[in-house]
Order: sequence, then structure tokens, then C-alpha cells
Amino acid sequence: MTIKDPETIHDVEGVPVHNVHRHDVVIIGAGLAGMRAAVEASDEFDVAVISKVFPTRSHSGAAQGGIAASLANEEEDHWEWHMFDTVKGSDYLGDQDVIETLVKEAPVVVREFEHFGAPFSRTSEGRIAQRLFGGHTKDFGRGGPVLRACYGVDRTGHVLLHTLYEVCVRNQVRFYSEFHALSLIIEDGECRGVVAWDIVNGGVHVFHAKTVMFGTGGYGKVFKITSNALANTGDGLGMVLRAGLPLEDMEFVQFHPTGLYLQGILVSEAARGEGGHLINGKGERFMEKYAPDKMELAPRDLVSRSIQTEINEGRGINGEAYVYIDLRHLGKEKIMHQLPQIHELAWKFLHVDCVTDPIPIQPTGHYSMGGIPTDIDGRVLLDGKQIPVKGFYAGGECACVSVHGANRLGTNSLLEASLFGRRCGKSIIRYLRENREFSDLPADAAVEAIKMVKRLLSSDGDEKIGKIREDLQVMMTGKCGIFRNEKQLGDLKKELRKLEERYANVRLDDKSETFNTDLLEALELGNMLEFSELIVEGAYARKESRGAHSRTDFPDRDDGEWLKHTLAWKKDGKISFDYKPVTITRFQPKERKY
Repeated sequence: MTIKDPETIHDVEGVPVHNVHRHDVVIIGAGLAGMRAAVEASDEFDVAVISKVFPTRSHSGAAQGGIAASLANEEEDHWEWHMFDTVKGSDYLGDQDVIETLVKEAPVVVREFEHFGAPFSRTSEGRIAQRLFGGHTKDFGRGGPVLRACYGVDRTGHVLLHTLYEVCVRNQVRFYSEFHALSLIIEDGECRGVVAWDIVNGGVHVFHAKTVMFGTGGYGKVFKITSNALANTGDGLGMVLRAGLPLEDMEFVQFHPTGLYLQGILVSEAARGEGGHLINGKGERFMEKYAPDKMELAPRDLVSRSIQTEINEGRGINGEAYVYIDLRHLGKEKIMHQLPQIHELAWKFLHVDCVTDPIPIQPTGHYSMGGIPTDIDGRVLLDGKQIPVKGFYAGGECACVSVHGANRLGTNSLLEASLFGRRCGKSIIRYLRENREFSDLPADAAVEAIKMVKRLLSSDGDEKIGKIREDLQVMMTGKCGIFRNEKQLGDLKKELRKLEERYANVRLDDKSETFNTDLLEALELGNMLEFSELIVEGAYARKESRGAHSRTDFPDRDDGEWLKHTLAWKKDGKISFDYKPVTITRFQPKERKY
């Protein structure tokens, strides 16, 4: 049979399916990418956004420092300079045709936010204020740092997210809050919807759609110390793998240099952009050893490695695993005006007043450069190269287009999410103008998702979800963190397979359907285990160091062998690889110095 709408299917495989919903566009994830696409597409079509948290709690709201655009509001700047910085920052793995689009469209995206009503900080002339950020320079890196980060004090992601939510409400976008997506519905190379679990009330829901977009965010929760929210478990990546689609460049994971010690909570790069100093246990501004020209404003991969090296070599504060970021010389007025959230976070979580004392920090798992392979219009690629999945799109951190390559520059994340969310929305509109009808849902659309839920609810093993997750996080941090080597990665591959065996033997104490957090955490852990193996296998295979991927046994970049993107599939527990070339247009690869 074919599932029709509206319809309530009372029982499939012993689990109730409560509803089938129909929308022209179904977007998974309510961060900047998802809501920016929703704003765009809702001008013409019926749009629904599914989110496992309330939309304004999405992790985009945690971004602090700014959104990059060459507005030249306070000094000269050009998109070519922004492009060069992004290409160089990517360690030449970013696709330059896509990067050119990113930097050219950036001013338009920021101006649109201004017109939507986003409360940016302002210059004395009333223009959008811009600040310094790591890796952003002028005159192709020869003229020193440039003011390019447009900001709303140190809550930029928060103000942009709330602005988009308001526009979505005005445009009558339908939100399904606290729904956890379970699986994609793909048939004959076409995406026809998704299946999701109602977290609050229980039960499986089928969302029948003409188009589906993923804006499911990152996966930092696979690491023990991370700036990511609890919800960042890479659910979209797990669903893509189970649908037989590839992921791209998963070995490239960024560690932000400055997370609160033991907490991982982000201390924005704005703190260094405003003039903060990094200090080791000897009281030295140690970045002069690693990046004498850029100091604390070097790219994130370099600064994180520098901090970790100081710690590993015993020059942490009092020999411990942290250093200081010192803001005291900025003065109370500047701190409270430009960095009020940093002051608040340091006080609440470490009881440190950064006006009078330096803040203990350590590198923290932060951002995924890899993800779901897409083209420049956000279409998900079936083969990872050219062939799109009909009606399926992705944008933001879950996607890999690839603008960041091996390392992302600060403030390019809010830009990427907003800009490619916008492009996804425009691409969806073009598609729907030519594809007006719903394709039929297959009769077994929800069966695999329901089997997964049923197995977990009826599980009766002796393993605990929390313990497996903790072991995963400790292993990933210790053996696939800022530094990696063949032995560590080889051991970790074996340990991950053991974790998957343990996961098959879990027990959920809560067998109910209503607001079952045990079930939610079990589903999230399943996704984390799915893609963690690709991170490790990709890092094991890539025998070089490039950007955020740093192999101590292969410390040099190898353009002859590894100037290429990794594509990885997982089928029947086995991982297979393919590769594709990097698109190089304006800037030929050269040694990366700061």
C-alpha cells in the first residue's frame, strides 16, 4: 500500500505511528542554516522545521565573536583578501570556487540580517561594527590584521538566531519542536520525507515532503572537552550513513584554542580579537614562538596546537593542563562593553573575575569541517561528486561544500550557515517550481526507524548508555584529538568496534514513550558511534598533517599525495573510501606561515 495523508497508523512492527504530516519543505534543525533556508523558502511554499530543542535553543546561538564580511565599515577591505585568508586558512583544501562565492555574497547576507532587524553593535557613525579575528588579514596577508568580523557584542549567534526565528514566525513557518529525526525516506534516488520521534508525547511521526533539508549541526559531543551543546550528536550524519550516502572529510575536526578549563565552554576568539594575551606557566606570551607575526590572532588550528604543546611539555599553569587568557590589561570598561558574556561565563563556571584575574583555558572540541557532501546550491550528492539526490539538501555545519577545507577561520561559520542556508532556500524554490506534486511514500517508509526504536525500548542487556558515551568521549579525545598517530588511531579503531558491540547489549531503564530521555540518549549514541569510526578511519588513512589534522608521525603536509577530499561510506559495518580533487582557481598551494 501507499501511505496517504492525513492518516493515523496505529501500529507498525508493534510501535504506534501517530501521524503522517505533509509539507512542501521539511527542514531538520532550527539553527542558522535551517531557519535561514526556511525564511527564504517560506516566501512561496509551505515550510516545516523539525528540531529536537526549542528553535532559539539551537547551538548557533552559542556562537559569540562575529560573522565575517568585507564591509570595510572602518577600514579598507576587499572580498579577494577574505578569499585568500579563507583559502590559506583551509591549508589549501578548501574548494576555491565555493570560497569565492562565500566571500562575494557575505556582505549581502550581513546586510539582509541588518534589514531583518538584527541588533549589531555599531560604530560611532552608526555602521555595523567590525573587530579583529584570527587569520583575517589585508593585502593578501602582507598588511596585518583587518577588521572583518561583524558582531553583536559577544552574543552574535544569539542575536542572529533570534532574528531569524522572528522572521520565520512572521512567515508562518510551522515548527515541530522536540522531535528527534530517526531516518530518511529515499526511494529511486529521491528524498520523499523523514521519520521522527515525538520526544514529549512519544510515538513515531512520518513527514511527507517534496523536499528535505538537513541543518542538523555539528557533532562535538563525541569529545570529552567540547564547546558544543548536549544536542550536538551528529544525528544528521548518522541518518545519511544509514541511507547509504557518503560523508566527506570527516578527519578534519577543529579544536577551538580557548575553552574554559574542564568545562569546554567557549571563550570567544573575540577575547583575543579585542587584545587578550595567552600566557603559559612561565608567564610568557608563548605565541611569539609559534606565530611571531600574528601572535594570538593566528588561525585556530595553529593556536590550539601551540597551547597543547605548551601543556604537553610541562609549561601549563602550575604544570596542569591549562594556560591563561589574560584580559586584565583591557580594563573593566572595555571588558564589560565588548565582552560581557565572557565575563559572565568565567565568573559563573570558574568563579574567575576576568577584570582582575586571568581565565584558565584549554583547547576544546568545537567544529566539524567535514560532513554531508553537497554542491554549491546545497544539493546532497549521491556519489559525493556530481549526482544529486533529488529533493535533498544540506547546509551549515552538518554539510561539506567545502569552504573550510582542513581548518575553518573564525567568523566564517555563522557566515557559512547563513549564506548556504540562504542558497539552499533559493535552490529549493527553483526545484519546487518545477516539481509541484508529492511523490508517493513507500509503504515501509517508517519500518526501519520503528525497528530501531522497538529494539531499544525492549533492550534487556547489561550495558549503560552513559558509560558507553563517556568511554567514547575519553577515547576520541585521547587518541583522535589535536594530535594523532598511527598506533593511537589503530588502537582506537579496535576500541570503537568494541563500543559498537557493547551498544548492541544496552539496557534502557525507562521503557515508557513519554519524554523518555533514556531513549533519546540511546538514539544519539547510536549516531555518534556510526560516524566516529569514519573520523578515525579517515585520520588513519591520511598520512600527512594538514590544518586541524595533525599526525605526529607524518608532521608535514603532502600535496603530492593528499591534496584531495576524502569520501567515506559505511555499509554492513565496513568502511570504504573514495577521493575527489580540490578545486583550485586563484591561489596555488604554498607553505602556510603566520
